[in-house]
Amino acid sequence: MMSETDKLEEAVNTSTDTLDRKIPAQEQSQEQELVELYAQSLREITEGEIVRGSVLEIRNDMVLIDIGYKSEGTIPIKEFQTPSGEVTVKVGDTVDVYLEQKEDSDGLIVLSREKAEKTKIWDDIRRAYEKGEVITGMILGRTKGGLTVDVGVRAFLPGSQVDLRPVRDLDKLIGKSFPMKVIKLNQRRGNIVLSRRELLEEERRTLKERTLQSLEEGKIIRGKVKNITEYGAFIDLGGLDGLLHITDMSWGRVGHPSELFTVGDEIEVVVLKFDRAAERVSLGHKQRSKDPWEDVDQRFPVGSRVRGKVISLTDYGAFVELAEGIEGLVHISEMSWTQRVKHPSKVVSVGDSIEVVVLDVDKLNKRISLGLRQIEPNPWLSIEESYPVGTRVEGVVRNLTDFGAFVELNEGIDGLIHVSDMSWTKRIRHPSEVLKRGDKVEAVVLHTDKTNRRISLGLKQSQPDPWQSTVLDKYHVGMDVKAKVVRLTDFGAFVELEDGVEGLLHISELGHERVAKPEDVVSIDQELTLKIIKLDANERKLGLSLRAYLDSQDASSRTPDQASPDQHSSDRQEEGIEVS
Repeated sequence: MMSETDKLEEAVNTSTDTLDRKIPAQEQSQEQELVELYAQSLREITEGEIVRGSVLEIRNDMVLIDIGYKSEGTIPIKEFQTPSGEVTVKVGDTVDVYLEQKEDSDGLIVLSREKAEKTKIWDDIRRAYEKGEVITGMILGRTKGGLTVDVGVRAFLPGSQVDLRPVRDLDKLIGKSFPMKVIKLNQRRGNIVLSRRELLEEERRTLKERTLQSLEEGKIIRGKVKNITEYGAFIDLGGLDGLLHITDMSWGRVGHPSELFTVGDEIEVVVLKFDRAAERVSLGHKQRSKDPWEDVDQRFPVGSRVRGKVISLTDYGAFVELAEGIEGLVHISEMSWTQRVKHPSKVVSVGDSIEVVVLDVDKLNKRISLGLRQIEPNPWLSIEESYPVGTRVEGVVRNLTDFGAFVELNEGIDGLIHVSDMSWTKRIRHPSEVLKRGDKVEAVVLHTDKTNRRISLGLKQSQPDPWQSTVLDKYHVGMDVKAKVVRLTDFGAFVELEDGVEGLLHISELGHERVAKPEDVVSIDQELTLKIIKLDANERKLGLSLRAYLDSQDASSRTPDQASPDQHSSDRQEEGIEVS
């Protein structure tokens, strides 16, 4: 097959042989074009140059390209294939190729499509660098100090040039494409440094100038939440940030700006203040609507019943939203007439819809006091009718303290049995000696106080007073009795008589000699025979003496010449010991 070059050479030779002949003008013009075309094909081409060629033939391993030179060039077919093996060109297509070598051993020109593409890319990058133009690159992955970017060839994007602010997670950018600027270029070393930040700064400056020209106080504009702090949120208005303070976010209570906004939210704000010289902007979000507190006293008059939603709980109460921007507080003390509420969560939960009574409205300070217990009648107002003094009642021991036991008479209604009202005869040091939690008891109402919400109960009053029915009839001064030591103190020992009546054995009545400690003479559970030396029904006191009992025993066995008991008493008085 004769190539285009061979055809041209033959045509030129033919025309040379007939130069001296006279031919028509049209034929001369055609022959002249052939001569010029042949001369062009024999031009001097330079290795390393990008030339345009035409696809002549596609073979199994290569593609034959005609670049208008005296011989064709070859390129490996893989340079025209996709990753799946599909050939991307066909015979007759025009392509740019890179001249690697004028002729190889077979007399063919060695060409490269890949090098042509890369050379063109470098030319485009160099032009963008010199003119400050924007190029697009795709993030390939992370590398030391930044990211690798595909812009046709590999380039480097430093971490500090990724965005206007430091990006903590660079991995989230992998696979994404961004416009960038070339800030450093060295083709010999294959070094390209890019910056996205520089481009963003230019855009931000342009936006900022436009925003500054359009801003004015009172204007409603849109912006994007850029950052959130404890005291507010910074809103990007377009190249310029404005501060939305937490107090200007809502007419209602806001604990933290994050309760209303998140970074990236697009919101409408009102320009409250604008200092053009300092480029400072104060913004408001709640000012888009009328202050709901202006007529709050008319909407929620004191004493009215309203429904609201519990929006938050604290240790001291629950905040209830009555309307958009209006919240009231149900204090923990206003949650129940009868229960001692330790925490609001014991009564209500966030999200509950509850009915409350308006107790107070402070329009100036934007506070509303609410009551939950006021929805129900106050049971303490009729406590005297429900539990008249002297009434016998039944209840369950709910709690024990050092001074008594609380007994639940009805749901939320407790009465107190004081430790002094637990026994007629025993000295009770702690309620646990008589009662325990969960015990069912019968008691007598001693006193009611509806103002302070208190009921006093008596446990011993539900039983006959043994001092009136037993002690005075059974015991008398001078009588010898059997008793058991039940308790020791610094000043003596408490002993229990047979029927449960307690008396005091004073330390001075333990013996004839001076006693330092009661435990030196007696011990717990020891049984003794004692003499009654004091009996006071009004004060319910019973005094006992071991010394007097021993003296009486000595007197009965004494001979006439021995000292009389009176003499012994006289001696004891001289020693400073009181004799009962």
